[in-house]
Amino acid sequence: MVDLLPRDTELWQLVEATAREHFQRAGVDEIRTPLLEQTQLFCRGIGAATDVVGKEMYTFQDRGDRSCTLRPEGTASVVRAALEHGLLTQGPQRLWYGGPMFRYERPQAGRQRQFHQIGLEFLGLGEPRSDVEAIAIAWDLLMDLGVGPLALELNSLGTAEDRIHYRQTLVAFLQAHRADLDVDSLDRLERNPLRILDSKHPATQALLATAPMLSEALSPASQDRFEQVLDGLRTLAIPFRINSRLVRGLDYYCHTAFEITSDQLGAQATVCGGGRYDGLVDQLGGTPTPAIGWALGLERLVLLLAQPDRLRPAPLKPHLYVVNRGAGAEAAALVLARALRRHGLRVQLDPGGAAFSKQFKRADRSGAPWAAVLGEEEWSNGQVLLKPLRSAQSDQLCALDDVEAMAARLQA
Repeated sequence: MVDLLPRDTELWQLVEATAREHFQRAGVDEIRTPLLEQTQLFCRGIGAATDVVGKEMYTFQDRGDRSCTLRPEGTASVVRAALEHGLLTQGPQRLWYGGPMFRYERPQAGRQRQFHQIGLEFLGLGEPRSDVEAIAIAWDLLMDLGVGPLALELNSLGTAEDRIHYRQTLVAFLQAHRADLDVDSLDRLERNPLRILDSKHPATQALLATAPMLSEALSPASQDRFEQVLDGLRTLAIPFRINSRLVRGLDYYCHTAFEITSDQLGAQATVCGGGRYDGLVDQLGGTPTPAIGWALGLERLVLLLAQPDRLRPAPLKPHLYVVNRGAGAEAAALVLARALRRHGLRVQLDPGGAAFSKQFKRADRSGAPWAAVLGEEEWSNGQVLLKPLRSAQSDQLCALDDVEAMAARLQA
């Protein structure tokens, strides 16, 4: 778990502000859920056989002897909140969330045990074009941030019935080749065999090249639905590649599964991932409701944006730096800074007490175009001196109580 220092947060703020703007354009409303949930929510929602539930959750008993877990992902919490507050009785919900998640994983570049996600959830939308719209929002957001080149990979996981049929075929194949499986895959063979398709072990990958394909187990209806999604992406001119080995790590996915990847992140190539999860609402106690969503990892995204050839956002500089010294002047400077901030100006107030020469050096380092000089003489005369720091304009004396005129001059 890492600290984000002031020099780091500029990129985070850029990503968050850009995401918020894209969601607003698309009519997607924000929802905020607690960091702490009942453990059973994730066991039911994510699946007890998944690595997340089995190995990675931060779970403990609270003082009421209740099993609690720091949320490892956002979807289950959003669905729980929608059910608890009756949102689904009000029609389809287009929601987004952002914030920290927690998994006990091996830390590496772009992956910490406290990590941050921004995610989208469409609840009550079941048509193939809702899959296309969800993917398009993620694609356009990432392209707007300038993190290309990107690649979109898709697969269809079909229905639960399709996967049961495929699971039987896959397990039979893998059992016949147990000697070629790595240790993790042998463990998954008993608990969650479809996750073996996502193995990064070279020998297992070589074996999977000859394994039965999930696409071969899809019903005609599932195949047709997936083709409609692909047609929609073609219409929007969003390039894609079908990856028949793509599975998502959580049990609630069905039909469309997708990842948006970057070749600039090495092994941790996925920037955004998601898919359809039509059975989750029912699984958590609601009526059967179609849904699709995705989440993007901020740590990985910031790694891309922070690369030397990327344009970093220009830090916001103050409009005004207030130089002040003397008991009366320092009190008046605090009032002045607050009043100008209420007029929408970014005002940095010097702590005061130091010689004016030192304060002017700090004013220059701040990057502000103007300094407001308020000493005991100015204060006793009811005035403040506006001094340009980046131009050849003349100094200007202003009435200390004429904040509107001063704000207008600074914003000109």
